[in-house]
Amino acid sequence: MGLEEYKGVFIYAQQVDNKLSSIAFELIGKAKELASDLGTDVTAVLLGSNVKGLADELGEYGADKVIVVDNPLLETYRTEPYAQALTAVINEYKPEIMLVGATAIGRDLGPTVSARVATGLTADCTKLEIGDFPLQPVPGKENEQKHNQLLMTRPAFGGNTIATIACPDNRPQMATVRPGVMQKLPKEAGRKAEVIEYAAPLEENNRYVEIMNVVKAVGNVENIMDAKVLVSGGRGVGSKENFAMLKDLADVFGGMVSCSRAVVENGWLAQDYQVGQTGKTVRPQIYFAIGISGAIQHVAGMEESDLIIAINKDEDAPIFDVADYGIVGDLNKIVPQLTEALKAEMGK
Repeated sequence: MGLEEYKGVFIYAQQVDNKLSSIAFELIGKAKELASDLGTDVTAVLLGSNVKGLADELGEYGADKVIVVDNPLLETYRTEPYAQALTAVINEYKPEIMLVGATAIGRDLGPTVSARVATGLTADCTKLEIGDFPLQPVPGKENEQKHNQLLMTRPAFGGNTIATIACPDNRPQMATVRPGVMQKLPKEAGRKAEVIEYAAPLEENNRYVEIMNVVKAVGNVENIMDAKVLVSGGRGVGSKENFAMLKDLADVFGGMVSCSRAVVENGWLAQDYQVGQTGKTVRPQIYFAIGISGAIQHVAGMEESDLIIAINKDEDAPIFDVADYGIVGDLNKIVPQLTEALKAEMGK
């Protein structure tokens, strides 16, 4: 089968307990950009049981089509039935591009499916675009450069370099995409997508697991990805106790405290609050980087913040390269003074 038979940009619309995950809308937003460059449309693939009602919401966020595979075997996520279903959709509808969220589910589902459809997969992508591959034509081999390829960018070697990867010889071009990196489009109430119901053949085998019980832990950890203001601390904060002054600053804005990887490793805060390559990607309106040197692994998780304010005693700290405003000095003196000044300004 020729590569030219594969058309369209598909995304896996993750749902849990019949509620769409935010990554589904983020993927549609990026898929619309890619589809525009390719002159094609965007299709969301919705797997589950009694999930057809979710198709309208996918349409309102930009999906042109929604392929629904509705089967009782898909009520709760399990690798084998979900992999069979998504593999069947790809084989039947032949997408040029297939995007999956790099969530706990997506990191399991994506590689399993890519192996079954005999294509590659680039994991944990932070940037996707349509372009030429190789990026620069090889002298004497200009005619071998391929156009309209999905260029998939991700951190590599512990975040010390950035790799751009393509899959020029196989289809679909598959990638898992880090949550929080891509931006969803504004919701367009009433916008409809074409809904296609597809009865994917599911065959129970010895790879099916039986779910004996589902235990849902009730957590009280706030999600830093939802915060409009983040006050983030690094190793330079000095101790767990010193995070109290960061909390005071965050409270002025009704914001939250977050941190770098070093803070988690020191046991000062839980990993739920970590920003960076091995943490969460955030896009707050204001991001305070306090006592954070600005290693590439951390910057990868917060560089898209609207406004970045850095406080560090080292004037050569890399964090100042990405900051909109920088203050060089002792954070133990600056943060309390800044907090009090802001309280006075905001009448608190």
